[in-house]
Amino acid sequence: MANMVCKWDGNVTTPRGFKAAAAHCGLKRKRLDLALLYSELPAACAGAFTTNLVKAAPIRWSQKVVAGVVCRAVVINSGNANACTGPRGENDAARMAEMVAAKCGCAPEQVIVGSTGVIGVPLDMTKVKNGIDEAYDHLSAQGGQLATEAILTTDTIPKHLAVEVRLSGGTVTLGGMAKGSGMIHPNMATMMAYVTTDAQIEAASLQKALSASVNRSYNMISVDGDTSTNDMTIVLANGASGVVVASEEDMRVFQEALDYINIELAKMIARDGEGATKLIEVCVEGARSLEDARKIARSISTSNLVKTAIFGEDANWGRVLCAAGYSGAQFVPDKVDIYLGDVQVAKQGGSLPFDEAKAKLVLQKSDVRILLQLHDGEHNAIAWTCDFTYDYVKINATYRS
Repeated sequence: MANMVCKWDGNVTTPRGFKAAAAHCGLKRKRLDLALLYSELPAACAGAFTTNLVKAAPIRWSQKVVAGVVCRAVVINSGNANACTGPRGENDAARMAEMVAAKCGCAPEQVIVGSTGVIGVPLDMTKVKNGIDEAYDHLSAQGGQLATEAILTTDTIPKHLAVEVRLSGGTVTLGGMAKGSGMIHPNMATMMAYVTTDAQIEAASLQKALSASVNRSYNMISVDGDTSTNDMTIVLANGASGVVVASEEDMRVFQEALDYINIELAKMIARDGEGATKLIEVCVEGARSLEDARKIARSISTSNLVKTAIFGEDANWGRVLCAAGYSGAQFVPDKVDIYLGDVQVAKQGGSLPFDEAKAKLVLQKSDVRILLQLHDGEHNAIAWTCDFTYDYVKINATYRS
């Protein structure tokens, strides 16, 4: 986008009026495990949450905060999901909000709570309180990077960026951080994403923008087919720039910037899938409807047979067409062309001679693109996933220990 500048070293405190900090309170053995994000001004908020019927206590609390449309702070712990912990878990989530509210001088109902980690283990609230106290004392406009690191679990890299974009009234900034590596599947998963902006925008418009953006980003990634109890995406807009998202054109530009941040964070999550060695982009073009295009892209991206073939650098295009066929989408198999990178491996739903060595070179890259041209309509969709490796099993066979 011509009027957008990406800052790959940016994060949630790059926009004006936000501070953050992190602490190690002992929920994890060594790494940072508690993050605190604070808005100097009351912020409009929007959210998207797991579709899993089993929802962690922080999810239920934060859904109520989003319904109130105003947020001042976000507290997130890693190392413990506070999920399936009964009434105690509900009380602990509320207590986390109360502790932060007492420090920040706001109502508990204005504090988003997030937790990620092991399911079914009660939180040690003494450790959490110590972490909140320490983090609050170190809040700063430079704390976004440490906050990003504090929310990680099996992630191997922190995930963050920021963008500046020009609106009719001036420049606004959006910054984001995310975590996610395993239990990632369409309709969100063990992933958390937090986006801040200094733009001034009404909560209803912000929620509409986020809902659309989630469907283009986090709902189009998959690592392993598991949808978690704790996933959430939150956007906070505090208006500190003084620039209002006022016109339809402003809203379009803001939507593009929000989509960009969320898609890039989603791709970082897919690339960092547990044990992964490759990011796989599945492009579907020429579908009858957007729904059909998304169904096919997601079906291919969640196929273990496709993912293992890419790991093995095997140009087994039949698995790709098979996954499209059971997606539930409507298309004509005899029209489908398939490409791996720039190598066409199937034409009109059937085989054609192709250079196996050239295809293998494509599959040896860290970024692999699969394209299905359906020749059946005008709608397109993209999904992202990673390869399925031996290390995924090793990581998840010993997760609690």
